[in-house]
Amino acid sequence: MDTQNYEYFYDWVFTHLNIQLDAYKEKQLRRRIFTIMKQSGAQTLEEYAALIHLDKGVRQKFLDYITINVTEFFRNRDLFDNFERLLQTKLSKRFDSISIWSAACSIGAEPYSLAMIMKRNNLPLKQAILATDIDETILDRAKQGIFRENEVKNLSIIDRDKYFVEKDNRFELDETIKKMVHFKKHDLILDTYEKNFHVIVCRNVTIYFKNETKEDIYRRMSASLVTGGLLFTGATETIYQPEQYGLKKVASFIYEKVD
Repeated sequence: MDTQNYEYFYDWVFTHLNIQLDAYKEKQLRRRIFTIMKQSGAQTLEEYAALIHLDKGVRQKFLDYITINVTEFFRNRDLFDNFERLLQTKLSKRFDSISIWSAACSIGAEPYSLAMIMKRNNLPLKQAILATDIDETILDRAKQGIFRENEVKNLSIIDRDKYFVEKDNRFELDETIKKMVHFKKHDLILDTYEKNFHVIVCRNVTIYFKNETKEDIYRRMSASLVTGGLLFTGATETIYQPEQYGLKKVASFIYEKVD
């Protein structure tokens, strides 16, 4: 029987790390916390909190494990193809320039994918693509623009040769694409959202949140979109009754702001 004091730990994490764990789905989260706690050698969550406080390495492992940094370029390629087509047929005809936010961007593969789409279609950005994540260490890695082979597997040979240099089984991104993205720390649950985006991409993150948290995120993202803007979600993140958020479905996992 699991007798760990999760309420104490959630409060401690919020106070010391400013992360609201009770917004996550409970069973999945507790399983993940228990696993990473055992790996640290701690027997109780009180011991684990003390370790996180004292040891930067333990703290970073906890953050990496909880925030789930799994990503790759053009993840679910068919969905990205649909998204690119909508950029060409809808947004480029409606707006002179496009403002994009890539939320929960992890190591940067997603916002850099968006930058490649914008570049090859000669679509003007209003400003650099905003790419945000809660994990500052992962943002530092994203800024470097260096990726493993499995992270670039969905790239076409043309894009890989055009935008990357291979060095020691790592793929280093071209500066022209890197300069199209601005990285910034942001918490989807606790922080305010910027406004007037034409595109918001938030994929494969809300599946970890409770329904009320997920609904609040979609509501706030819709408010951050201009009318006619697009919200692009992950391949397991269907928004049921999108009209309650002022959205309508225009393709699989892509929604348009309608009011």
